[in-house]
Amino acid sequence: MQARTKQVTFFAAKLLLSIGVLLYIARGLDLHELRIHLLAVDPAMFAVALALVLIQTFVLNGRWVLIMRSLGVSIDWMAGWRILMISLWFNQVLPSSAGGDVVRIWLLRRRGVQWPQAVKGVMADRFTALLGLVALMVVGLPFLWSRVDNLSAILAIGGLTAAGVIGTIVLLTLDRWPARVIALRPIASFVQFGTLVRFLLLKFQRREILFGSAIVIHLMTAAASYVLAVGLQAQISILDVFILIPPVILLTAVPISISGWGVREGAMVACLALAGVPSDKALSISLLLGAISVIIGVIGGIIWLASPERGSYATASIGAEEADAAGQSLDYGLQQAEEVSGHP
Repeated sequence: MQARTKQVTFFAAKLLLSIGVLLYIARGLDLHELRIHLLAVDPAMFAVALALVLIQTFVLNGRWVLIMRSLGVSIDWMAGWRILMISLWFNQVLPSSAGGDVVRIWLLRRRGVQWPQAVKGVMADRFTALLGLVALMVVGLPFLWSRVDNLSAILAIGGLTAAGVIGTIVLLTLDRWPARVIALRPIASFVQFGTLVRFLLLKFQRREILFGSAIVIHLMTAAASYVLAVGLQAQISILDVFILIPPVILLTAVPISISGWGVREGAMVACLALAGVPSDKALSISLLLGAISVIIGVIGGIIWLASPERGSYATASIGAEEADAAGQSLDYGLQQAEEVSGHP
């Protein structure tokens, strides 16, 4: 009962934040003009952006399949894509930002994958995506400095990038820290993930493909944003988009809102303003990008409806019983899983 109350409280807080940020952004805008922008987007450009995000799921799945193979788990490519798409549907409908990951782990378990491998595979996938994003932000900093005059914005994005670099270094070196430090429960949970990601980064035979795909995925999000900007006749260069969208992606990933809604819009308006994009058009780009995410999620929902696992999975209980069980299993996987055979 206490766990359910905590979940409801967190969900309410995230919902209020999403609504609050959207209202704050919209308060100074002409909503009629915003509606005109949304309806006036070039359908062909919207279709291209949708296709880019859909193709992105194939690249994402390829990365995840590679990570699972590094753990000794062989997943058929199409089966992995089906699991991924279903998880994207649950990302849209569940209050928890980790809901899709919980479902991914649960579906892996249904295929006979052990908890340690399932948890490690999903979390390593997340960390690999973060590494690709941080790499893009580091590369983009010199261009940001040369193209943006707003010192406060440069310092903010630079600080965000520095935090990502420092966090990455800490993660990859956690197992080298003093034993009394890494024995602490919050830190111990990440030691094995750091070791696994370091192995993938330095010793995995297909590491170039793995981390190349992590970068490509974020570039595809930036490309989809640029296509939507073109469809809205927003004046922005593709270089500015590739510099300014990665910080938006990173901020959107922070689990403080419902599926990134509100945070994505606020970050998009603030970042694209640095390139001279009006707030109403920047907000329209973000809302259309969110709509594409919903469409992709609905495709995942259709796949879920046809899924053989659906009969044994009560959607109504995911927020409580299954989520609690999965959360306990996550702790178990983090604390008890043995090192992957052959990994450092």
